[in-house]
Amino acid sequence: MSVYGPVVKIHPVVLASICDSYERRNEGASRVIGTLLGTVDKHSIEVTNCFSVPHNESEDEVAVDMEFAKNMYELHKRVSPTEVIIGWYATGFDITEHSVLIHEYYSREATNPIHLTMDTALQSSKMSIRAYVSAQMGVPGKTVGVMFTPLTVKYVYFDTERIGVDLLQRTRVLPNRTKGLTSDLSQVGGSAARVQDMLTTMLAYIDDVLSGKVAADNSVGRFLMDLVNKVPTISAEDFENMLNSNINDLLMVTYLSNLTQAQIALNEKLVLL
Repeated sequence: MSVYGPVVKIHPVVLASICDSYERRNEGASRVIGTLLGTVDKHSIEVTNCFSVPHNESEDEVAVDMEFAKNMYELHKRVSPTEVIIGWYATGFDITEHSVLIHEYYSREATNPIHLTMDTALQSSKMSIRAYVSAQMGVPGKTVGVMFTPLTVKYVYFDTERIGVDLLQRTRVLPNRTKGLTSDLSQVGGSAARVQDMLTTMLAYIDDVLSGKVAADNSVGRFLMDLVNKVPTISAEDFENMLNSNINDLLMVTYLSNLTQAQIALNEKLVLL
């Protein structure tokens, strides 16, 4: 847990990118490093992207390809101009002496950058993910050292990332550890089933409170009241018509996309003749 400092919010795509760069590392490399990109506000740092940076590391020295890092960031700014350099990452469990030297470079690229470590080798039997911020320590006028203070880490995701996370979660219980993407209609059906389960749980809780089996919780009551107020006033017939219209639109888009794929495949075969 952190003593002070902002909360670091990490998106799943960042963790996946770090794992991918570690699997693709050069032969003999013990770890990989890279630049973290994202946004900063008053109370939090949100890490939304990253890229690996080539480096060579030995017991005595470390060499980082700074020119590569600068060129990659300039290219990235053309695609996502709102994302800035917020720090750097390294695979591994500990902070080494070379980490201080690398952190000094990123201190020139960003104000108070963070350092993210990810134990891809599972040295602690799990993929520990930690974030740090540096602070100088020592006597004024004398030798000054650097202390890395841990920060609180939270995991957040966009709606599009949630699809991938849910898919990865389902692969854990499968023997071959693989799972294909589901169709749009299957996703709609699954979402409707989850909503139905939540509604059933909510109604059971309300019945228990009214019957006196469970003590009423004012905070839960306020949440339920906000939920009820957000539901638009609409008749059952109008809702059914609206739902059927949306389903028809979805079916039409699916049909057109399949038709387009069939035409492209047919055109490729005709070109080869």
